Amino acid sequence: MARVAIIGATGNVGSFAAHPISEIPYVDEILLIGRPGRESLLEGLRRDFNDSYAARGTNCRLSWSTDIADVAGSEVIVHAAGAARDGGQDRMDLAVTNARIVAEAAEEIGHQAPKAKLFMVTNPVDVMTSVGLHCSGMKPHQVFGLGTHLDSMRLKSLIAQSFQVHVSEVHTRIIGEHGPSMVPLWSATTVGGIQINRLPSFGDLPVARMVESVKASGQTIIRHKGSTVYGPGEAIATLVRTVLGDENRILTVSAYIRSEVHDIGDICIGVPARVNRQGVLPIPIRLDPEEVTAFRESVDKIRAHTALVFEQLAWE
Repeated sequence: MARVAIIGATGNVGSFAAHPISEIPYVDEILLIGRPGRESLLEGLRRDFNDSYAARGTNCRLSWSTDIADVAGSEVIVHAAGAARDGGQDRMDLAVTNARIVAEAAEEIGHQAPKAKLFMVTNPVDVMTSVGLHCSGMKPHQVFGLGTHLDSMRLKSLIAQSFQVHVSEVHTRIIGEHGPSMVPLWSATTVGGIQINRLPSFGDLPVARMVESVKASGQTIIRHKGSTVYGPGEAIATLVRTVLGDENRILTVSAYIRSEVHDIGDICIGVPARVNRQGVLPIPIRLDPEEVTAFRESVDKIRAHTALVFEQLAWE
C-alpha cells in the first residue's frame, strides 16, 4: 500500500485527480497540498471526498496540508500546482512563472522524499520535468511528466472512431513536445494488430486534420468550459496505478532521454518508456526518417525553451 501526495490539490486538475487515484487498489492514503490561505477549501475537499469514498465503499485515508514538507513518506508525488492558461495562451507562455513554483517545490521534495517518484503535470510539462529533475536532485528514472500520454490517447480515440472499432483495438503514440511540435508515430500505429498503413481505408483517413485536432484539443476544451479536468485527471491516475502496480507498461511520458531515440537526447520530452515501481525507463526506438526529422525539431524547441527558463531562474 502507498501514500500519494497531490501538490496543487485546490486546482481543477489536482482536485479531480484525487477521485480516480482513490480507486487504485494500491493506494491507502492521499495527501492534498495547497498553498497557505486555501485551508478552508482543502477542508471542504477533504469532507466532500470522504463522503464520496463512503458512498463508493472506498477505504482510503485523506488528509491535507499547506506545507510541502509533509510529502515525506509519499511514494508518488503529483505536482499539479501552477498558473493555468486561458484559451488564448500557449503552454510555453506559462514557463517562467510555473518554473519558479516547480523549482521551490522540487527542492523541498528532494529533501523530504528523496526516494519518491515525482510526477510532473504542471505546464509546459516537458520544461517543468527538467526543472523538477534538476532542482530535486533526484535520479532521472524518479522524475517524469504527463507528457504526450494524453495526446496519444486523444489520437487513439479519433482513430477508433474513424475505423469504427473499440478503442482498445488501436495502438498509437505521439512523441515529442506536449504542444504544437508533437510528433505522431504512424509507423507505430496499429488497428486490430494490423499496421495502419496496410489497411486500404488508411488512404482516406484525414491524418492532418486529426493531428491538428489533437494539438488544439486542450485549447478547445478551455475555450468551451474553462479548463481541462477529466481527461488529465484520469490520465494521471493511469500513470500512478502503473507505477504503484509495478505493471511494466510502455507509456509515452515526458522523461529524460540520453541516446534512446536516434542518439537525440539530454532533455526531458515525450517518449515511450517502461513504467513500473522504480519509475520510468525510456526504451530505445527507431523511427521513419520523416519522424526523426520532426522529433529532432521538437527536441530543439524544448531544449531552447528549457535553456531560457534555466537562465531566468539563475538570474533570480
